[in-house]
Amino acid sequence: MTAYDLPSDWPDASYSRFVDAAGLRWHVQVRGAGPDLLLLHGTGASSHSWVPMARLLEQDFRVIAPDLPGQGFTQLAPAEQCSLAGMSQAIGALMNELDANPVVIAGHSAGAAIAASLCLRGSLDPGAVVSINGAMLPFGRAAAPIFSKAAQLLSASPVFTQLVSLHAVPRKPVERMLRQTGSNTPAEMIRCYRELLGNSRHVAATLRMMANWDLAQLEANLDRLNPDLTLLVCDNDSVVVPAQGEELARRVPGSVLRRIEGLGHLGHEESPDWFAKQIGAVFQALGS
Repeated sequence: MTAYDLPSDWPDASYSRFVDAAGLRWHVQVRGAGPDLLLLHGTGASSHSWVPMARLLEQDFRVIAPDLPGQGFTQLAPAEQCSLAGMSQAIGALMNELDANPVVIAGHSAGAAIAASLCLRGSLDPGAVVSINGAMLPFGRAAAPIFSKAAQLLSASPVFTQLVSLHAVPRKPVERMLRQTGSNTPAEMIRCYRELLGNSRHVAATLRMMANWDLAQLEANLDRLNPDLTLLVCDNDSVVVPAQGEELARRVPGSVLRRIEGLGHLGHEESPDWFAKQIGAVFQALGS
């Protein structure tokens, strides 16, 4: 599978397009009409993660959901473009190419960190950022450099990425992995993750992103974040524990924290209605 081979049965493939920006060929799904809403997925996922929500949000927004560099069906980027700064710059260029000016940016997990970085760097100037189980603080601060170095070594090994990506990924291990996030993932989403995990390029890009991820500068500047910040936190999240959302709420002036019970790290895939309503409410508040 190349960066351009989109399966015909990929969720809502009719909304997919390929766009050249920042030296990359991007896969992006665009739907609806109205104010621009940018959706940024987390590490190891793709724009498929937003499809259940996007089907609801397209009634009120032009919804833009790209695959991050190398992940999903976007071209693999060099290491420097897989850093937080590099991805932010590249996504800014993609928005220019699409003539998009998002009024709200929603990011899941690492996508929330990219959303905040886009604003702090001045690449985009939305009215609000919505963080869904956002990973904006370094995990295990002391151990982070060790994990980064390990990811660098693994991402540089084509043999390793080919070994961990199997073209026919068994369903049960993927279901187990997703359950370990605290989520009860719908069948359509499980199918997509199986497809992605069978793609060595996607696996390599995920490792490359992890190898170049440094949240220290973002953490130091979060109190300068200008857009309204809404933190949506799932109580069953075992990847980004709810305490991180509580810490962010304390540290970012004027931020709003909303929690929901019974959902895990992929809560927006489990209960798209609730998250779509929260984004709609955030947008309505901008006009009040």
